[in-house]
Amino acid sequence: MINKLMKQIEKLDAPVVVGLDPQLSFIPDFLMKKAFSEKGETLEGAAEALWQFNKVLIDNIWDLIPAVKPQVAMYERFGVPGMVAYQKTIDYCHEKGLVVIGDVKRGDIGSTSAAYADGHLGKVTVGSRVFAPFDEDFATVNPYLGSDGIDPFIKVCQEEKKGIFVLVKTSNPSSGEFQDRVIDGRPLYEWVGEKVAQWGSTCMGDSYSYVGAVVGATYPKMGEVLRQIMPHTLILVPGYGAQGGKASDLAPYFNKDGLGAIVNSSRGIIAAWKKEPYLGRFGEEGFGDAARQATVDMIEDLKTVPKG
Repeated sequence: MINKLMKQIEKLDAPVVVGLDPQLSFIPDFLMKKAFSEKGETLEGAAEALWQFNKVLIDNIWDLIPAVKPQVAMYERFGVPGMVAYQKTIDYCHEKGLVVIGDVKRGDIGSTSAAYADGHLGKVTVGSRVFAPFDEDFATVNPYLGSDGIDPFIKVCQEEKKGIFVLVKTSNPSSGEFQDRVIDGRPLYEWVGEKVAQWGSTCMGDSYSYVGAVVGATYPKMGEVLRQIMPHTLILVPGYGAQGGKASDLAPYFNKDGLGAIVNSSRGIIAAWKKEPYLGRFGEEGFGDAARQATVDMIEDLKTVPKG
């Protein structure tokens, strides 16, 4: 799957992943009313609105980008119906040929970690039949519990040719409370990055490993150090746009060939119709068109990132 993702990034010249992180406040009134008329003001109605919102977004951006990243919490908050919308979103993205990064941030040990890995990336056996439950192509994973939490995911990645993105240096303001702590003369995020490179060496694609890393756009100096520590690691970069990361900050995350990173934007694209410079240009019924224009603009912006 890492090879497919890298080929799509090169083919489209778009190192972009769109975060499908819908909130009800992002959804136009006409779509909410339609969902509620069919399902009522219920969890099912909310989930239907999420799904219909996502479908329009996907229809408008699928041909521009290599990957999407649905954030599971935005669906889990609506219980079982929300998770049905999550599954429908994954399946529809696959129908469109998109790589799906499940932003699930799992982190446990032993049989529990194995169960998470099977559920999101692997397969389960039920009687005489085998199922791929959620069937994402990648999943985000929290390394706080060490190799006991990561090894079950790596095993499934090796079996299924899928991948993970390990949290290394996240984009949120308080990440430094733990991630920047100095241990034996080096910050914790460097030690984690070193471990990611080690894990990744056990499951390589053509040029990059199945084991990627999450490094926020808001910390470019740290990104530069981590790029050197993890030369064969694809870096998933959150924090662009709404969180303050700019294209001019992103050069350290890429290798000299212009590859090595994929940059995420979530509400900057999926809620573009409510934000400048798109506000009022498309109307609420044109929210998909606004998302497409925001995607085009992001791709063009990333072309200004210095290479080599």
